[in-house]
Amino acid sequence: MKNNLILLLRTACAGLFISLASAMQAEPSLSVRHLVNEQSIIRIENARKYLLLPIQDNAPEVKIYLIAGNRRMGEGINARLSRERVDYYVPFSLSAYEGKDVAIDIQGIPSSAACWKKIKLADTFDTANREAFRPVYHHTPVYGWMNDPNGMFYKDGVYHLYFQHNPYGSTWGNLSWGHSTSTDLVNWTFEGDAITPDAWGMIFSGSSVVDYGNTAGFGEGAVVAFYTSAKPSPWGDVQTQSMAYSLDNGRTFIKYEGNPILTSDKRDFRDPKVFWYEPGKHWVMILAGGQEMDIYSSGNLKEWKYESSFGAKQGAHGGVWECPDLIELPVEGTDEKKWVLICNINPGGPFGGNAAQYFVGTFNGKKFVNESPTQTKWMDWGKDHYATVTWNNAPDGRCMAIGWMSNWQYQAVLPIMQYRGSNTIVRDLGLYRKDGDLFLRCVPSPEIEAARTAEITIPSFKVSDACTIEKLLDENDGAYEIEMEIKNAGASKMVFSLLNEKGEKLYMYYDAMQEQFVMDRSESGNADFSASFPAVTVAPVSDVGYVKLRLFVDRSSIEVFGDDGEFVMTNQVFPSVPYNSMSFESIRGHYTVKSMKIYKIK
Repeated sequence: MKNNLILLLRTACAGLFISLASAMQAEPSLSVRHLVNEQSIIRIENARKYLLLPIQDNAPEVKIYLIAGNRRMGEGINARLSRERVDYYVPFSLSAYEGKDVAIDIQGIPSSAACWKKIKLADTFDTANREAFRPVYHHTPVYGWMNDPNGMFYKDGVYHLYFQHNPYGSTWGNLSWGHSTSTDLVNWTFEGDAITPDAWGMIFSGSSVVDYGNTAGFGEGAVVAFYTSAKPSPWGDVQTQSMAYSLDNGRTFIKYEGNPILTSDKRDFRDPKVFWYEPGKHWVMILAGGQEMDIYSSGNLKEWKYESSFGAKQGAHGGVWECPDLIELPVEGTDEKKWVLICNINPGGPFGGNAAQYFVGTFNGKKFVNESPTQTKWMDWGKDHYATVTWNNAPDGRCMAIGWMSNWQYQAVLPIMQYRGSNTIVRDLGLYRKDGDLFLRCVPSPEIEAARTAEITIPSFKVSDACTIEKLLDENDGAYEIEMEIKNAGASKMVFSLLNEKGEKLYMYYDAMQEQFVMDRSESGNADFSASFPAVTVAPVSDVGYVKLRLFVDRSSIEVFGDDGEFVMTNQVFPSVPYNSMSFESIRGHYTVKSMKIYKIK
């Protein structure tokens, strides 16, 4: 009896201790203290996973620092905390300090701002899509700002895509390498931010290689990333080149202790593209240096030797040269190969703002020579194609490229908020010869065809006046592909437009007299957020007698591939509702739509 009583007392006491311990584990708490000069301190007890920051897109930036143990942790971030309204939230990670006490130092916002009543702690962050314009089959960031694609490589069946990312708002800033993966180039999984700012600055654009030969000593098959460290200072911004390596196939990176690995006294010195040059058994780095591209070589990825520069009196120079690439491609129908130097330029594009030009020539591992020095060649004839670069280690010897689908003229004011920035569909590159010159062929990568879920065939029809095909798809969420073959029978203009029930129209036509393909998006939907947006874009074409087109429409964009990729035109559009009809018109004469197929893409 005595032993049983002792056992009961012990059990009761244990329960009391558990209850007391639970009571002592206080709920997370958040308090704010306002100081002078628009400075405030947030005190957090028993931190949760996130501090959710309320953002107002057009508010001034403030500086935010995490304080733990009276020490400032990291370089801090810039965020546009809400002053009058909350446009959306972004997560500020506290995961390394869950259950601990921390402080947040916020500088540059008054005590009257709306954010102080809206900021909150949470264990989850809602990433559900809240944007009607978010594409279905194009890559976008889950949230936040995105510009240039970076560091793409393929390994073990997975395509890795990094990108310039601001995880603290949908405007430019805090640039990191966001990371997405895919096995089919259509559906992408966000893997978080792989490389974030440090003492050397924000993480600008660059590239990655798979070092199968362990030339850098990080391990056989290590993924080595090269990027520009961009550090603002009172004396002017400084750009240097840094390196990081990954031993888990690009999921996480370790920054090289010897950073920066390459420096220069040039103001614009960025966007390193690195690749292996097999004939010389060495690595090559090409990077942008103002109005030219600088070429370096290395045997170990750490120490780089300057070899040459390219750019003087070559191509368009209406803006800064950026995001270079240098690739070797076969020439169709021959055993010949040529090198292509891709040069992105901003501004200076043919229709204002940014664009991608290219040069075709020879490369001996040290110097590139352009074989058509008097001609400017454009990769894409739209307003929204930029920062185009290729994958390292692509399968089956393919050369695969992707671009940023926007324009610096209006990217910051696009009528979306949860995210800003999207990528083109992936394109396979090749060279073809025409009239004695070499040109780049860009075709949709074949993976896009596997994403087709339905097919509608329209019988051949003649266009002599005007006609309309109503209801292109029974279930239309604005994501589809249209294939057409058109035979001209004397029409001076072959017009076809995408329409919706709101009267909005994306106007396209072939001009037989001028030998041009034209797109006019001035009436395409919401186009008044920027004076530079409602543009007319034009591509030269050589055959207006029989034309082949593939149109990729995806809620807020259209990519037109003409004549098996001899020209491409990429433009964003923001219709009130999806385009669900297509009109056809012939001016002087007639033409026949020989075949037309519509594919649902998902």
